[in-house]
Amino acid sequence: MTKHIDLNAYLKRHFGFDTFKGNQEDIIRNVLAGNDTFVLMPTGGGKSLCYQLPALILEGTAIVISPLIALMKNQVDAMRAFSEEEGVAHFLNSSLTKAAVTQVKEDVLSGKTRLLYVAPESLTKEDNIQFLKQVKISFYAVDEAHCISEWGHDFRPEYRRIRPIINEIGEAPVIALTATATPKVQHDIQKTLGMLQAHVFKSSFNRPNLYYEVRPKVNASREIIRILKDSPGKSAIIYCLSRKKVEELAEMLVVNGIKALAYHAGMDASTRSGNQDKFLHEEVDVIVATIAFGMGIDKPDVRIVMHYDIPKSLEGYYQETGRAGRDGGEGRCIAFYSYKDIQKLEKFMQGKPLAEQEIGRQLLFETVAYAETSLCRRKLLLHYFGEQFKEDNCDSCDNCLHPKEQFEGQEAIVKMLQVVAAIKEKFKADHVVDVLVGKATTSVKAYTHEELDVFGVGKDEDAKYWNAVIRHSLVEGLIIKEIENYGLLRISEKGQAYQKEPYPIWLTRNHDYDELEEENRSGATTAAVDPQLFTMLKDLRRKIAKKMNLPPFVIFQDPSLEAMSTYYPVTMDELQNMPGVGAGKAKRFGAEFLKLIEQHVSDNELDRPIDLVVKSVANKSKLKISIIQSIDRKVPLDDIAESKGIEMNDLLKELESIVYSGTRVNIDYHIDQVMDEDHRDDIFLYFKEDAETDDIATALEELGEDEYAEEDVRMVRIKFISEVGN
Repeated sequence: MTKHIDLNAYLKRHFGFDTFKGNQEDIIRNVLAGNDTFVLMPTGGGKSLCYQLPALILEGTAIVISPLIALMKNQVDAMRAFSEEEGVAHFLNSSLTKAAVTQVKEDVLSGKTRLLYVAPESLTKEDNIQFLKQVKISFYAVDEAHCISEWGHDFRPEYRRIRPIINEIGEAPVIALTATATPKVQHDIQKTLGMLQAHVFKSSFNRPNLYYEVRPKVNASREIIRILKDSPGKSAIIYCLSRKKVEELAEMLVVNGIKALAYHAGMDASTRSGNQDKFLHEEVDVIVATIAFGMGIDKPDVRIVMHYDIPKSLEGYYQETGRAGRDGGEGRCIAFYSYKDIQKLEKFMQGKPLAEQEIGRQLLFETVAYAETSLCRRKLLLHYFGEQFKEDNCDSCDNCLHPKEQFEGQEAIVKMLQVVAAIKEKFKADHVVDVLVGKATTSVKAYTHEELDVFGVGKDEDAKYWNAVIRHSLVEGLIIKEIENYGLLRISEKGQAYQKEPYPIWLTRNHDYDELEEENRSGATTAAVDPQLFTMLKDLRRKIAKKMNLPPFVIFQDPSLEAMSTYYPVTMDELQNMPGVGAGKAKRFGAEFLKLIEQHVSDNELDRPIDLVVKSVANKSKLKISIIQSIDRKVPLDDIAESKGIEMNDLLKELESIVYSGTRVNIDYHIDQVMDEDHRDDIFLYFKEDAETDDIATALEELGEDEYAEEDVRMVRIKFISEVGN
């Protein structure tokens, strides 16, 4: 029947396009033929058209189940713009008034409405079910269908109820659509919607124009500023996991001259949509957001997507990076990775139901695999979505552009396959690795696997090495992950043949980001220090200290001088951006230091990397201001710590940071309460006359650890720096 329909004519008439994209036409013909249809199509591939066009052709009303109210409104507005009939598309959700609901129902019953968008929560309401029973339904479209699966990145329990409700309202063909689904999630969707016999249309998940890179999370804010400054005027999205980080980072970008706004679910709706519109209309270049941002965003020219925090799942990562380069132009996807972030995410999972924790852990394991791998990132990503990338080198990811050294892995793969076979193919990767390295964990002992011949067969290498071997073997197709019991490793037919006749396979070791972090951290402050200038600044500090009869550390601490020797500040503004230099310090001591630096830069004709000095948002955060105000009111320090929900140790750290930056605080009222006069004077005198450094350990050694508490010495040091230095 559908063969005779001139779909191109309908496409031109309703949407103004001349040709279909990808497999849109085949999908639409399948829907028109009354078949269940499953559509896997990456963001930007034209999913919506696959149900919008058949809805306009077929008799009756198509019910579109969609999770996002904002998205429904956009789609309804777009459909009305294409049609002369105002009532051609409607949505039914909690945002409508009673009068609006009545109007929607009238239009649907009169046959005007071809597309009715419904939130899954609205679909389950009894009066809506009774209403829909009266309607001639052409088909059901389940958009964002990955929400059905607990293994999807955006699970919604109400999606599980869609099939029983369809059965109650009245059966009609179903089209399920998603922009991201692993084989496991695909199976879940089809099973839960009762459409295992559906025709599956899968577009390639490969986005050849996207460049993928993972960097160790060291000075990430500075790196982000550098990347954005090198790409002026380009649209960028930066994802963070917490609202607090979103706001901090957005503020920091603005202070550093980058047009940026924040976006997260904690903002009121009008601010949020206002910020989104400013980004879409290019009034700002950068949006810093939680994952709440971007669903249904149709901005084709996003050039950079960065992840300040690594996402909870690879599906989430794929969908978020998919917002870059949708016009086929440049798209850079850069993620900052630290294993500490993964541990933090694992901690958040505690307290959730065990099944949920297990799923969360498995999804995180895949994310770690992607971050730490030295394989082609595109190859690993596509493999995760059940697609093979045949090329050896994609030329568009950090691993392909800077390949790591390879080693011959035949022997390692054989050992790994022996272990998978010995434990009867009933365990996940972490258990396989524990047996290989000979780690008798609770789980290993529970199954007496420590008694197997293969226990410890790979103990010469560490867990990271064996995880790399498993990852390569998955991509090679030697082992596969179970779909029903996701994560269990099974040997494929190809793997069984490999065991009988192994052949050389070249492997690469994973990146060790912990090691990279350490290297980068240790080099972070000293790598670019100008040793000649550093010595000159120390001499100047000594000279000023002598003249003012002060210990040198009161003027500026070493980290401040190191920063000056790295960035060459020559104005008061620039000087105040150095760590440990506040407005007070800069004003009091800065002039001579600036003069020396300027002279040094001029004499040696140096280029100043000052554009990379990350301006801090404010030298006094809200917490610092609130602490100073409490001290002005003479609130005891332990009460301040308790009211701020911090330990005394952290409060003293904040106070040290305040006074070292040049702000005066008077904590005499507290010291007088907790310390006798002699003790206080002894410590004060030590710092004034004997100390060569402000180091607390040295002070305790000199003063006598038995007689003086560390907390007391720190408080008097705060008093000393405040009175003498500021």
